Amino acid sequence: MLPNTGKLAGCTVFITGASRGIGKAIALKAAKDGANIVIAAKTAQAHPKLAGTIYSAAEEIKAAGGKALPCVVDVRDEQQISSAVEKAVEKFGGIDILVNNASAISLTNTLETPTKKVDLMMNINTRGTYLTSKACIPYLKKSKIAHILNLSPPLNLNPLWFKQHCAYTIAKYGMSMCVLGMAEEFKGEIAVNALWPKTAIYTAAMDMLGGSGIESQCRKVDIIADAAYCIFKKPKSYTGNFIIDENILKEEGIKNFDVYAITPGHPLLPDFFLDEQPVTVTKKPETHELKEEEAQPPQKPRSGAVEGTFRIVKDSLSDDIVKATQAIYQFELSGEDGGTWFLDLKSKGGNVGYGEPSDRADVVMSMSTDDFVKMFSGKLKPTIAFMSGRLKIKGNMALAIKLEKLMNQMNARL
Repeated sequence: MLPNTGKLAGCTVFITGASRGIGKAIALKAAKDGANIVIAAKTAQAHPKLAGTIYSAAEEIKAAGGKALPCVVDVRDEQQISSAVEKAVEKFGGIDILVNNASAISLTNTLETPTKKVDLMMNINTRGTYLTSKACIPYLKKSKIAHILNLSPPLNLNPLWFKQHCAYTIAKYGMSMCVLGMAEEFKGEIAVNALWPKTAIYTAAMDMLGGSGIESQCRKVDIIADAAYCIFKKPKSYTGNFIIDENILKEEGIKNFDVYAITPGHPLLPDFFLDEQPVTVTKKPETHELKEEEAQPPQKPRSGAVEGTFRIVKDSLSDDIVKATQAIYQFELSGEDGGTWFLDLKSKGGNVGYGEPSDRADVVMSMSTDDFVKMFSGKLKPTIAFMSGRLKIKGNMALAIKLEKLMNQMNARL
């Protein structure tokens, strides 16, 4: 991992959402240099499901060698932001670095995203980043270091990234557009950059999205902390960049990335907004007209790999799996053994079958029968299939991610 150089000693770093996860990891990395950390986050009291408060984070920062100022800040509240900035300047004499890390996520499509969730994401991600930057900029202008770092993705206009979770993408891209605009506006005065992971990072949010077992496909938060530290060491002229964690660390000479893996050697989930296979992803599917008799779905499935897979899936079902999943999946399969199939993980004991489910599906997945069998046998990762365009998903993306856990449990039998 990247060694500390002591370059942030005495610097004041204002971090939103720093009570846990990536924000706290960046704070602890800077604290080892003897930096002053302003923990601007909502969590003053322990959450029943999420570890860490601004006060427990402050204790860890002090133990690591830094100074800490815990501030209750909901970035949707302009007054709370202003108050925290004033306290930081009063206590530490200024602000040298701002990290806009606070974020909200809901991987749901347009019709299934409540207005309350839309507002939450827009107000925390885009508006919160904008307002916190605005409040800190007068003090950052006076700093010799002067960095704003937004935890947001490169602006990738591939429709794939808008299709399944339009509101979330808009909200995250709002943070990235702040980088685009402010880097130009404050060129020569403040470095403004974005940082994004190449692979999934294991945090409480990832745990809730992917369920238990997802961690083996993730990297530790340390990789983001090390990448952020690289950026903070760079001059003000290093601005307007959309940086991927692995890329900047390779530039620093890091070769062994296994140290960042939760489970070294295990395949990793690529993160959102990065086209791992851009040629495949953006290629439009070939179309051809079907003759009337070809367009009719088969009346009954033939025996084969798909039916065999579903038979094993059915034998593997239990009340515990149903209770943990609570979703109905519909599969639209093309090729031999194709047609419509379903996996009902809402009804008692669960059920599978040919045809449409009795209740409306939460997730509809379209793919070839070959890819379906490969996915359930562990030979094709659903995320890779989705990102390369081989798997189309409609419905609740969080529930789609949950299905991967179930597939992993069945791999040994398939």
